[in-house]
Amino acid sequence: METIKTDILVIGAGSSGLSVAAGAVQMGADVTLLEGHKMGGDCLNYGCVPSKALIASGKVAYGMTHASDYGIANATPQVDYAAAKDHVAGVIDTIAPVDSQERFEGLGVRVIREFGKFIDAETVEAGDYRIKARRIVIATGSSPFVPPIPGLDTVPYLTNESLWELRERPEHLLVIGGGPIGMEMAQAHRRLGSQVTVIEGMKALGKDDPEMANVVLETLREEGIEIVEDALVTEVRHATQESPRPGPRAGTSPAEAEAPDQVRGAMGDGVEVVTQDGRVFQGSHILVAVGRKANIDGLDLDKAGIKTTRTGIEVDASLKTANKRVYAIGDVAGGLQFTHVAGYHAGIVIRSALFGFPAKAKTNHIPWATYTQPELAQVGLTEAQARKEHGINLEVHRFHFHHNDRLIAERKTRGQIKVMVVKGKPVGVSIAGHQAGELINLWSLVIANGLKMSHVSNMVSPYPTVGEINKRAAGAYFTPRLFENDTVKKVVRLVQRWLP
Repeated sequence: METIKTDILVIGAGSSGLSVAAGAVQMGADVTLLEGHKMGGDCLNYGCVPSKALIASGKVAYGMTHASDYGIANATPQVDYAAAKDHVAGVIDTIAPVDSQERFEGLGVRVIREFGKFIDAETVEAGDYRIKARRIVIATGSSPFVPPIPGLDTVPYLTNESLWELRERPEHLLVIGGGPIGMEMAQAHRRLGSQVTVIEGMKALGKDDPEMANVVLETLREEGIEIVEDALVTEVRHATQESPRPGPRAGTSPAEAEAPDQVRGAMGDGVEVVTQDGRVFQGSHILVAVGRKANIDGLDLDKAGIKTTRTGIEVDASLKTANKRVYAIGDVAGGLQFTHVAGYHAGIVIRSALFGFPAKAKTNHIPWATYTQPELAQVGLTEAQARKEHGINLEVHRFHFHHNDRLIAERKTRGQIKVMVVKGKPVGVSIAGHQAGELINLWSLVIANGLKMSHVSNMVSPYPTVGEINKRAAGAYFTPRLFENDTVKKVVRLVQRWLP
C-alpha cells in the first residue's frame, strides 16, 4: 500500500470539493482529491444541470402552445422525450470538462478515483493508498432520501438520480414530495405531455414564504398539475386492474383517446400511492423527491473523532468538525443544500486552511431559487421570520410585477417582490415571478454588505428591464416618507417661496 503525504486532502469531487481543490492547488498547496463515483458530483450529473436542461425543453414546448399571445399561431409540439434527454446529456457533456479529472490533474491535483475512509484522526485509506494530510476536507455531498414507505421497495420508482436514465415519457407521473425538486420536475414533465400529480405530506414549497409560494402553485395548477397537500403517503403498490384509469392528458388526440392501451400503456402495469386519509392516486411512474441525506456512510468518521447530527456532520461556524484537522462543507455539513452554498463554503475553508485566517460561514445572505415558471426566490428572512425576530420595527414593502413595462411587453406580469426592512436595511427579500432567480442576486449583495435601501434606490437601471423591479421596490420604501409626509410638503412649499 502506497503512503501519500499531502497538505490538503479533499474527499469528494462535487461542487464544494472541486472548488477547494482548484483554489488550494493554484495557491501553492499540495492537494489530493478522492472521488469514487462521478467527477462533478450531484449538481453536474443528477441535479442542477440536468434539471435546468429538461426545464428548458419544457419551456420551449409550452411556448409553442401559447404563441398566440404574441400574434403567432399556436402549434402542438411533437415531444420526443428521448431526444429531450439527449439534450440533457449534451448539456452535461458540455460542462463536464470543467469538472474532469484531466483538468484537475492539469492544475496539479493528484486525483484518485476511489472512495475513502478514515483510519485515524489524520489518515484516510482509499483503495491501495494511505493518505496523511495536514488538513482534510469532507465534501461528499448528499443523495436522495428514500423514506421507508410500506410497499415502496416492491415497485419501480425514480429519484433525481435515476430519472435521467428514463427514455420513455411517463404517462402519469406521481411525484411524492412538493419541494423545489418535485415542483420543477412536475412542471417540466407536464409541459412535455405527461399527466402529473404531486403528493405532499405538508405544504408544497413549504420552506418559502406562503404568499409567494402560492403565486407559483396557482400557475402550476392552471397548467394542469394536480397538487395534493396535507396528504401523508402510507403505502405504495402495484395498480390493480379494478383501479380507474386516468383520463387522456391535455392535448391528447382523438386517435390516442380511442386506443389508450397502445398509446398510454396498460394501467395494470401502473402504480398506486395511498395516503393517510384513504385516497388512492394511480399513475405510470413514481418520482420520490422528499429531500436529501448526507453521504457519510462508509467514511468511518468515528475513527477520526468526528461527530454527526441528524442531518449530517457536526461543524462549527468555521466549518471545522470535532476533529480540528477536518472540515465538512456543502451538503454533508447538514445546512442549506445548494450548489452555491457549497462554493461559498469552499472559500471559507481556503481562507482558514491555507492562510490560517479566521473565517466563519454565515447564512443571512444566502439566496435560493426554485426554477419553476414563474420562479421563486428568497434571501434572508421571510416575512414571518422577520416579524418574529424584529416585531414592530419591521416594515414590509411590495412591488407588483404588473407595473413593470418590460414584463408587460413580454406578458409575464404574474408575481411580486416583497422586501422586509428594519431601520432602513433589508433583512429579507422574497420574490415570485419571471426571473426571480436573477433579481435576487442584487439583494444578496445588499444584505451581505449591510447596505441600505437608499443604496438600492440610488441605482440606475436601464429602461425597460426586469431589473427595474428592484429599484421600484426600494422606491416603495421611500414613497410614504417623501410623497405622503406633511412635513416634507411644508418644507418644499417654504423653500419654493424663497427661491429666486
